[in-house]
Amino acid sequence: MDELRKTYHQELAHARSELALLAARVVEIVPRATAVLLDGDLEAAEYIIRGDAEIDAHAVAVEEQCVQILALQAPVAGELRQVLALLKMIAEIERSADLAANICKAARRIYGHTLDPKLRGIISRMGEQAQALYTAAIEAFQENDAAKAAAVDDMDAYLDALHKQFIGAIFESQAAGHIDLQVAVQLAMVARFYERIGDHAVNMSERVLYIVTGKVPDHSKPNRPQVIIVDDGSLTAPPGAGEAT
Repeated sequence: MDELRKTYHQELAHARSELALLAARVVEIVPRATAVLLDGDLEAAEYIIRGDAEIDAHAVAVEEQCVQILALQAPVAGELRQVLALLKMIAEIERSADLAANICKAARRIYGHTLDPKLRGIISRMGEQAQALYTAAIEAFQENDAAKAAAVDDMDAYLDALHKQFIGAIFESQAAGHIDLQVAVQLAMVARFYERIGDHAVNMSERVLYIVTGKVPDHSKPNRPQVIIVDDGSLTAPPGAGEAT
């Protein structure tokens, strides 16, 4: 019996390790996809797009391993929470890799078009923040750190603010004649891709909280206070934020 439990824990540890490696791929490709978009590097774009199939295959392999643990080891309580959370997190990571590939596809569609410095600056900051969110989420997972997992949602508020700022900058650039409508549409989609990568990182952090505390994520909780990015790049809350209604 002890040998069976030892095997089970080894299999679970291996699944956790493989999921961390999978998430590390996203941490790696997000800044590379950002560079593709800013530099118009078609060769690098093709490399990332083709590499998405390898990530998909890796995700399927980890998922199958988790299913085998469920079928053969019949985990209960905290151990069951871990396996169920792993299955959810695999889907989040796989979709995030798809979004990074989508950024590269958008870069191919707008190849040859020049982006003004304001747009380029916000793209760079969105890429950095999306990578930071993913890094924090996977560190929280590896360390079973509930406090770090809880902080990811607050980090995502900044990425959401960048997303809104970028949409406004797209309208301004298009109205000024710096980019045409087709480029504006593609850039709006890119903004959404970054925003969704952040959302997937938040979902992963919620699964970490589920593993550590056993609490199911409460998606009915009140919306967090919004933040606004002012001209100097600092953050501020909108008038009335946090006031009782």
